[in-house]
Amino acid sequence: MLSACGLVCDECEFFGESCGGCPEVKGKPFWVKEMELESCSLYDCCVQQKEFAHCGHCSALPCSMFLEYKDPNATDEEHARSLEIRIARLRAGV
Repeated sequence: MLSACGLVCDECEFFGESCGGCPEVKGKPFWVKEMELESCSLYDCCVQQKEFAHCGHCSALPCSMFLEYKDPNATDEEHARSLEIRIARLRAGV
């Protein structure tokens, strides 16, 4: 299952127990509460506002929000590599 931002839900350690996957929880995974958000901003922009299945359908990929939305536990190098992989995955999935 591909999330709006290009993460593969099935590969996430929280998939199944804490989260049913981005499409299932409609952009409200467990971590949004921890960050005191209503929903994931990327999901909201992509799916709710633009009505895309994922960011790969957006001509602005990678936008500033996509580039800046970072796992606080990831190093800059890990974040950069994750972006490369996710962008490639999203573009391939169009």
